[in-house]
Amino acid sequence: MAKTFRVGIIGHTGRGDYGHSLDLGFLKAPNCEIVAVADADRSGLAAAAKRLSAPKTFVDYRQMIEEVKPEIVAICPRWIDQHFEMARTALELGCHVYMEKPMCQTLAQTDTLVNLCEQKHLKLALAYPTRYSPKLTTVQEMIHTGKIGQLLEFRARGKEDHRGGAEDLWVLGSHLMDLFLALGGAPKWCFAQMTKEGQPVEAADIYPGNEGLGPLAGDAVSASFGMPGGVTASFHSVKQMQGNPSRYGLQILGSRGIIEILEGSMAEVHYLDDPGWSPGRSGKEWKRVSTAGVGKPEPLTDERYKDRHRLAIADLLAAIENERQPLANVYEGRLSLEMIHGVFESTRLGKPVTFPLENREHPLAVWQQNS
Repeated sequence: MAKTFRVGIIGHTGRGDYGHSLDLGFLKAPNCEIVAVADADRSGLAAAAKRLSAPKTFVDYRQMIEEVKPEIVAICPRWIDQHFEMARTALELGCHVYMEKPMCQTLAQTDTLVNLCEQKHLKLALAYPTRYSPKLTTVQEMIHTGKIGQLLEFRARGKEDHRGGAEDLWVLGSHLMDLFLALGGAPKWCFAQMTKEGQPVEAADIYPGNEGLGPLAGDAVSASFGMPGGVTASFHSVKQMQGNPSRYGLQILGSRGIIEILEGSMAEVHYLDDPGWSPGRSGKEWKRVSTAGVGKPEPLTDERYKDRHRLAIADLLAAIENERQPLANVYEGRLSLEMIHGVFESTRLGKPVTFPLENREHPLAVWQQNS
């Protein structure tokens, strides 16, 4: 008989709420029992308790963990300035963690969480839905079997709405950094520039970011990453330059064609069998890709594939039971944050930077302090 895991939910109404409904993911997940919810906002706490049928409620998440002793803690708020203390508390008190992305504000914080996971033999998984998508496995197989020939380049863009630039890099770019890692491996270097109205940003341009992101600067980001095998990955975002339909997503370019993958638990994937990458010249057409293959109908249609968190939670439970790492684990979370910080550090120093970064604090905060 499958084990049932006791789950404690942490939200913060008005300061990141419950993220992209991480709480409801556990409500729907098999083999999970929500035993308590914590929220510093009392009205939000009452609403969450009703929504989740939670038997116990707390305004203090530490008290919840200490009294109820859940096996898994879900850290739901989107605002990342709270993530580190919430995750550290859960890990120190012996709980596995499922948390909203990005993991933390600084690399020093992620180093602490990695060490705690290792010391306590605990698992931490991040809510990157595409990392758990069976469509991602299909894309990985297409690359490895040579469907697009020799892998040459990754190209990604954020949503480029009012958050375009550094905020877009944090909020949406975080998903894309995780896809770079899943499909291309860990980068070796980063060379980036952040600009404001077309000019390189300076320390005086740094301002407090929205939603607890920490310091931000500029209205555009252009970044390149050196991936294994001589492949280059790029991320670009310009404020208020969004497309309709959105350009948000990743294109994987090879010597024989292109794969495009968007973000989601059943990510939309298209394939272009065109060595010239130009349908206007070749007459080739983009074809939809399912887990069954190019141009074939999707066989995976039940509810768990439509939910943003069910596949991730199932992977976390399997990782706990089988003593393996979750797919989007604490190490991958640190690497995706390192890529974001690599953009900031390269901008601060005005030159390429290599990984791992020597500076484990927030590069823009260091720049501002030293100016």
